[in-house]
Amino acid sequence: MVEMARENEIVESLRAKLGKDLIEAKLQKPRRVFVTVTSSALPSTVQFLRDSHDMKHVSTITGVDQGTEIGVYFHLMGARQNADSREIVLSLKATTPKTDPRLPSITATIPGAVLYEREVHDMFGVIFEGHPDLSPLIVPDGWPASLYPLRKECTIDFIKGEISKVQGGAK
Repeated sequence: MVEMARENEIVESLRAKLGKDLIEAKLQKPRRVFVTVTSSALPSTVQFLRDSHDMKHVSTITGVDQGTEIGVYFHLMGARQNADSREIVLSLKATTPKTDPRLPSITATIPGAVLYEREVHDMFGVIFEGHPDLSPLIVPDGWPASLYPLRKECTIDFIKGEISKVQGGAK
């Protein structure tokens, strides 16, 4: 079995730090850690991972429509400990209800998250509270404000209908 000492150290330190705010932690293979936290614990968790485990890089932020909730995954990378070690990727998940999708922004802790949070906002409608600028990044000018292309209910026919409403209203 491959040694996963660093991965276990990260999980155990998160358990000690977060207590009941840690919903789930999994080690599925070397160099990969999957963690789910409460939305309120998101900023302090990211800061703890940055300060205690050198996870300063966000490789991406992704969203998943889970039916009644939006799951948001923050994929963080930690530096290698030495030339012989490999970096660890930690996927940190928090969920928010689709009816009022809000999560705290992590941009104050990791400024590189700014564009990724804007992308998730465009595609899923998640409002990242404390984000410096949630103006549209991907969707075109004139895109309906409440239309989120990667939500399950957003089919091609639905999009056509919403855009025709906007265009019809502009005449």
